[in-house]
Amino acid sequence: MTPENQTAMGVRRFGRVNWLGLQTLARREVMRFLAVWQQTVFAPLMTAGLFVLVFALALGRNRGEVMGLPYLEFLGPGILMMTVIQNAFANTSSSITSAKVQGNIVDTLMPPLSAGELLSGYLAGSVARAALVAVVIGTGMVIVTGTGVAHPFWAAVFILLAALLLGGLGILAGILAQKFDQMAAITNFVITPLSFLSGTFYSVEALPEPFRSLSHWNPIFYLIDGARFGITGVSDAPVWRGLLICLAVVVAVLYLCRHWLKTGYRMKP
Repeated sequence: MTPENQTAMGVRRFGRVNWLGLQTLARREVMRFLAVWQQTVFAPLMTAGLFVLVFALALGRNRGEVMGLPYLEFLGPGILMMTVIQNAFANTSSSITSAKVQGNIVDTLMPPLSAGELLSGYLAGSVARAALVAVVIGTGMVIVTGTGVAHPFWAAVFILLAALLLGGLGILAGILAQKFDQMAAITNFVITPLSFLSGTFYSVEALPEPFRSLSHWNPIFYLIDGARFGITGVSDAPVWRGLLICLAVVVAVLYLCRHWLKTGYRMKP
């Protein structure tokens, strides 16, 4: 082989983007949750249905309207987004944590994939899982309430932002956690409280101060509020403000994800 035809060690041979590697990683992340669809799709549907059933039985018709909506119509988007958030986070966090605990994280680090390609591949799984869960629960919600979607574009935008944000947070949590009980602590003491205390079951305008103001510092509040606007047409906060805040937080989280993946922080042995 002549010197002109030789490729120096460490030089990428796939062009600017390794599309084959990216597609393979994304396909792996999607197949991970499809292989156990009973846990990743059917279980969230059952959980969402139980929430609606419990609230319907507990409150019945005695619960008044919230933001001008029957309570079950108000509740539906919150439960949908709470489920999307939990599933998007679980997809990336469980993938990375499992690989680290089982010792096969090297199978992800060794291929010629850049930090951006790794990030995109992991997020593809979260977005696909979030979208599937949203479609399944959204369809059931429309059937139960008998109402349509007021602004499909806004609903899709905030569901996508939720998948990207929580998928990114799942990557950060997976990188930080060294074992499953550490990941469980992050889920139980950070993600679940943030999703429950962000207007999922109530309007934040009904909260006393300082809890009302504190709720507006929670980016998940804007995700749920934006989805509620997309589905029902009403919201607690201006939808454009929520969009800008969510975009800023998503960019910041994904930038940190890319930086940690690029440096191998807490991933390389």
